[in-house]
Amino acid sequence: MDDAASPPGVVAGNRRGANTYDKSFWKTENLKFGEPWYRLEKAARLLRSLAKGRHCSLLDVGCGPATLMRMLPSNIEYYGIDIAVQRPAPNLLEADVLQVPIRFGDKHFDIVVAEGLFEYLGNAQEKKFDEIAQVLNPDGVFVVSYTNFGHRKAHISELFSNVQPFDAFRTSLSRHFVIDRVIPESHNWKHAQPNRPWLKAVNLRVNKSIPLVSRRLAVEYFFICSP
Repeated sequence: MDDAASPPGVVAGNRRGANTYDKSFWKTENLKFGEPWYRLEKAARLLRSLAKGRHCSLLDVGCGPATLMRMLPSNIEYYGIDIAVQRPAPNLLEADVLQVPIRFGDKHFDIVVAEGLFEYLGNAQEKKFDEIAQVLNPDGVFVVSYTNFGHRKAHISELFSNVQPFDAFRTSLSRHFVIDRVIPESHNWKHAQPNRPWLKAVNLRVNKSIPLVSRRLAVEYFFICSP
């Protein structure tokens, strides 16, 4: 389904989303993400920069098969939460975050990251922002990605249950966090992460919004936030 199916600016709410699919669905779906892909590469670069070589703890919400863990240096202590954990481990928690609060025991974290998650959270967005704020250390950083549905040819997956314009997501996020930076995850004429080597190389180094261009060609955005 592309953006022609919905009038511009209209939020496609109450779509079929993650709450429709159980653990068995995601147990299979997550297998598609066992190898690093472009967004994870850029996220790992960003997280290494935010850690600045210091020891810090990180919570990956909606971690899938925890592929990000393999891409981070040893100074970042990794924890993950997902509805379907592929390989149980002490630092991985299996939980459906639509049904239970986002937390990992009584731990608090220096960095919380949520990639490709909020598109699936239906009407729970505000509640989940609040829960993440509660597990973030006072000087911590929250990094969240969100799809740019204002792209010139946006694709809206049938799995998504939380589809909204860029400004609506940003306004909601700003109720719970200070938004320090907004970085385009990538620019592409098609609404897809870049796969050509030269295009990936260029996009990995673009960490600023480009006036006019980003609104139409940014595939996703990273929001870097403080408590």
